[in-house]
Formats: sequence, C-alpha cells, structure tokens
Amino acid sequence: MRPFSPFSIKTKLGTLVVVSVFITTGLLMVALRTKTELRFITVFSVIASMLITQFVAHGLTAPLDDMTTVARAISRGDYTRRVHGADRRDELGDLAATINVMADDLEAVDRHRKELVANVSHELRTPIAALRAVLENVVDGVSAADPETMRTALKQTERLGRLVETLLDLSRVDNGVVPLKARRFEVWPYLSGVLKEAGLAAGQRGALTGSGHHTRKDVHLHLDVFPSELTAHADAERLHQVVANLIDNAVKHSPQHGRVTVRARAGDTPGSLALEVLDEGPGIPEAERHRVFERFNRGNAGLPGSGDGGTGLGLAIARWAVELHGGSIGVAESPRGCRILVTLPGSPKGAG
Repeated sequence: MRPFSPFSIKTKLGTLVVVSVFITTGLLMVALRTKTELRFITVFSVIASMLITQFVAHGLTAPLDDMTTVARAISRGDYTRRVHGADRRDELGDLAATINVMADDLEAVDRHRKELVANVSHELRTPIAALRAVLENVVDGVSAADPETMRTALKQTERLGRLVETLLDLSRVDNGVVPLKARRFEVWPYLSGVLKEAGLAAGQRGALTGSGHHTRKDVHLHLDVFPSELTAHADAERLHQVVANLIDNAVKHSPQHGRVTVRARAGDTPGSLALEVLDEGPGIPEAERHRVFERFNRGNAGLPGSGDGGTGLGLAIARWAVELHGGSIGVAESPRGCRILVTLPGSPKGAG
C-alpha cells in the first residue's frame, strides 16, 4: 500500500515533476502573452525548479544523514543513539523506525550480555573460592581429607556443575535447535522421581510429604496427583527442567517450616496436563508478574530468583521449555504465596 500512499517518496517525486512542468508551462504562457524574451522565462523556470527540488531533496536526505550517523555509532558499539523522524509517514519513517527497533534490540542484548558476565562471575567466584579454601587446607595439613571435608568440596563442585548446565541450556535456547523427544508417561512416579533427585522428599503414592535435603532443610514438600494413574505426553528431560526450577524457586522463598505443593491434574482439553507449584512465601506483586520469566530478572524481595545470588535464568529456561511444547506458563491468582501454573497440550509441538 505504501507506493499509493499520498505520503510516499514516489508520490513526492511525482508531485515534484508535475509542479516543475506546471511552473515551466505557466511561465511559457506568460511569456507568450507578455512577449517576454524566452531566455528570461527559461532562467526563471530553472531557478524555480531548483528551489523546489532543493526543498524536497533536503527533506529526503536529512533523515538519511541522521540514519548514517546512528548506524556508524551502532557499529562502534554505541547502542544509545536513535534516529529522529521515526514518526514520518513515508518509507524513510519506516526505515527510521526499523533502525530504532534494531538499536533497542541490540542495546537489550548488550545489556543482557553484561549482566550475564557479571552474574556468572559472581556465581563462579563463590564456589571456586570455597573449593580452593577446602583444598588449600587439605594440602597445608590444616584439615584432613576426611569424608566431611570431601563432601564440602563435592557440594561446591556440584554447584559449579549446575551453573554450567544452566549456561548450556541458555545456549540451546538461543540456538533454537532443541528437538522434543516426547513420550507418554505416568505423572506420579515421574514427579516423585524428580523430587527425589532434588533431594526434597520421598514417600508413599498419592500424597508425598517430608523434609528435604535442599538448601532449605526446613521446607516440606507435598505431591498431589489426581487421578493417581494420570498420564502426560511430553519430553521428560525438558519437563524436568521446568519442575526443578519451579520447585527450587518456591523452596527459596518459603517461610520457615513452610510447605511447597506440586499439584498435577488433567487439563481442560483431552490429553493435556495442568501442573501447579504453590508456596507459602510472600508472593509476587501483580505489577511484577509479567517480568518473572524474563532473562536475568532477579527482582525484588519475594520474587523468584531474588536475593539468592542466582543468575535469573531458571524461570526463563522453564518458560522456554514449556513454550517448546506449545504450552503456557504464568503466575496464577492465589490467596497465599505464589502459584505458578503450567499447561501442556496433549500433542506437544515437534513431538515424535
């Protein structure tokens, strides 16, 4: 539709030609009626056409000069510059708006990169320092290489391993080449296994309650699956990422001796699954809920991933894994604490 717009560059150039012809024709008719010499009319026509052309050309080239300046600044790594005139109603306005959007995206990527480096450096520094201290004490003979000392070193090594896994997951997200290996499985034994791997709880079928061995040993976890033979169709590895990250955040923000509930039910459509993770923490303010699943978001107190030294990637990866299935994830209303609702369809995208 742009070529036929009254504000398009093609229309403006066409108008310029028409106006120039009209001016020349008008001056020629005046010359014939007044017997003015043709050379004077020619000079006046050329001058008038040049003035009009200069006016139109300035309106076209000035935005291009601005775009060139902004593009050069972006190429030097300055993503704060923006092109003026994005509100123009022609092709140059479209181009200016596109460049500004590109600059916004590049600025966001650059900011995320810097935040990632800062967060990862912080995360790496703590376990590396702790591991180094343990090993130096063993080497210097300050402490013996007994099982307790080795367990301390192992915990720090495991923490490093978790960070590396998170970074690998982020790389997969950015590459967008992770295929789904979906299969049908029973929900209760699957979730029970996820919780056992997390060291949180183990118990009887149907209602699982107990103390965990997480960083918060005082938090109790309750598994509620109904019906007990409920099944789901999903990629078990990706779903593990979702559940593990949601439980981890719920535990971190639970009060002393609080409870985290993992609830699974059949979804509204045939074969779908509704999965909820509820805690008894301070909850998430409504104004902050749209930011919970953003990368690097560590939020304020009470928000998942805040105040724990995390990278702010866990819930972003959970959202990616859910959307990879064609499902949805979000913060749902809850009278107390935080309630994260995950919905998976019966036939995930890319299932095979």
